[in-house]
Amino acid sequence: MVGASSLQPRLLSSFLGDPLLYSTRQSFSRLFASNPGKKHVSMQLSRTLSGFTNLLFNRRGDLDELPSRRKRLRPGKVSPSRPVPSHIQRPPYVDSQKAPGMASGPEVHNDEGIGCMRASGRLAAKVLHYAGTLVKPGVRTDEIDEAVHQMIIDNGAYPSPLGYGGFSKSVCTSVNECICHGIPDSRPLEDGDIINIDVTVYLNGYHGDTSATFFCGDVDEEARNLVKVTEECLDRAISICAPGVEFKKIGKTIHDHADKYHYGVVRQFVGHGFGRVFHADPVVLHFRNNDGGRMVLNQTFTIEPMLTIGSIHPVMWDDNWTVVTKDGSLSAQFEHTILITEDGADILTLCD
Repeated sequence: MVGASSLQPRLLSSFLGDPLLYSTRQSFSRLFASNPGKKHVSMQLSRTLSGFTNLLFNRRGDLDELPSRRKRLRPGKVSPSRPVPSHIQRPPYVDSQKAPGMASGPEVHNDEGIGCMRASGRLAAKVLHYAGTLVKPGVRTDEIDEAVHQMIIDNGAYPSPLGYGGFSKSVCTSVNECICHGIPDSRPLEDGDIINIDVTVYLNGYHGDTSATFFCGDVDEEARNLVKVTEECLDRAISICAPGVEFKKIGKTIHDHADKYHYGVVRQFVGHGFGRVFHADPVVLHFRNNDGGRMVLNQTFTIEPMLTIGSIHPVMWDDNWTVVTKDGSLSAQFEHTILITEDGADILTLCD
């Protein structure tokens, strides 16, 4: 998709606020226009793409109160970034504090590279598992960030989100209606919350990326079913992956399963090539599409569907990272990094 049509709207990856966009032929300023003093961002697109304009970001001031007893998510206090020992290898983008852009070409590896990918993926999986054990009522998301940060550096790795495009924390914690990119802060988790924890590590020059949605305390059946179906969407998408398979089948598989339960599939945030760089070709869409491209042997990329109970329309907070559903309805996400093998696909982000 990226190189096929300059008219396609540029889609944000699952760890990108506004820094990284997937077109090399259109500037950010040409596609988006904001008016001083207003909270809307508009998109400058042709009529043929007008359907996508309904999916772009509105701001927090447009939201109504939730009809349920659940409180709307609000920003808490964000603590300073945590230090990383100088001997730990850092991704190239850290010093610049800028998103590096989309690397062209797929991430395809030799045997040594595959070994490194397995190691980084295994560590990411272990960190995520540990982070999930911390999810309890009263625990602050900043405490989860602290624990994740410490475990990553104790294993000689760098927390990939830290310093990416100015992101100030080491993990993303997305609670309830937060679709993605939640910044850990002082808010304590509450009984009945759901929380997605998105862990990415950089080990020996290779990233490993995974996420899961966890239950906090006594979670109602509506939320539990959303989480269950979201994980099923990921599992089904991975099951169809193999050399020569069209990437568009991933989106169809996810969308078809979500439709059975009348869940929405978020379109703005996508999977992507992944490995030596944080974001590379291809763009992996989670909804039905007609994009070209096929999987190749020894290629690595992420699949990371985000489903919602209600609106799929995203709203970005003033921090330019946190993205929530416009109507305050719940959202869930799961993610794995996979390797295309002769027999199908290996999930690299599993614990031993």
